[in-house]
Amino acid sequence: MPFRNLSKPVNSGALKATLRALVVLILAISVIGGVLAWTVVRRGLSAHDEPSRVEAALARTMRRLATPAGVRGQRNPVQATDGVFNQALEHYADHCASCHASDGSGDTEIGRGLYPRVPDMRGADTQSLSDGELFSIIEHGIRLTGMPGWGTGTPEGERDSWGLVHFIRRLPNLAAEDLERIEQLTPKSAEQWREEEEIRRFLAGEDVKTAPASHEHDPRQ
Repeated sequence: MPFRNLSKPVNSGALKATLRALVVLILAISVIGGVLAWTVVRRGLSAHDEPSRVEAALARTMRRLATPAGVRGQRNPVQATDGVFNQALEHYADHCASCHASDGSGDTEIGRGLYPRVPDMRGADTQSLSDGELFSIIEHGIRLTGMPGWGTGTPEGERDSWGLVHFIRRLPNLAAEDLERIEQLTPKSAEQWREEEEIRRFLAGEDVKTAPASHEHDPRQ
C-alpha cells in the first residue's frame, strides 16, 4: 500500500509574510538598540535622568520577583505597641531619614540625587506593599539602587525590621511631635550644626556675623 503524503502544501505567501515580519521586527530592535547605544555614548548615563515608565514598571516587577513567595505573604509577627513604635522611630531617624526624609517623602539632597529616586513612602506604591515585601526590602535591600540591606541575620535584627514595617505604615499620619523628634535624632553634617548654631545665636540676640565660628560637634559622636 503506497504511503500517502499527509503533509499539507506550504503556503508560500504566508511564509513570505512571516519572514518579512521577522525581518522588520529584527530591524526595529536593531534601530532602537542603536539609538539607545548612541544616546548612551553621546550623553552618558546620569543619575539626574528620570526613569521611563517602562523602566519603572520593570523595576517594580523585578523587586516583587526578588521577594521570596513565602515571605511576600507573611504578616507582621511583632505587635504594634508604643514601645515598638518609639524604637522604630529612633532606628528610622538614625539610619533612614538622611535619604527618606523625616516625613518619608524622600525629599532630601541624597534622595533626589539617587537613581532611581527615593520613593515617597507615604504614597500608594509603598503602602500597597505587603508586610512581607517591606520586611524583605529592609532586610535585604534592592540591587542596583541606593537601598542597602539592613539585616543582621539575628532574631533581634529581624524584630527591628518588623518594627520599621509598623513605622512605615504610620508615615502618612505621623504626628508633628514625632516629626520633630525624628529631626532632632537624625545625624547632621558639620554644616548643618553650624547653621543651627547660627540660628540659636540669632534668636539669643547675638551678632551672628561677628560671632566666632562654632566648633561644636555632634554630641552623639
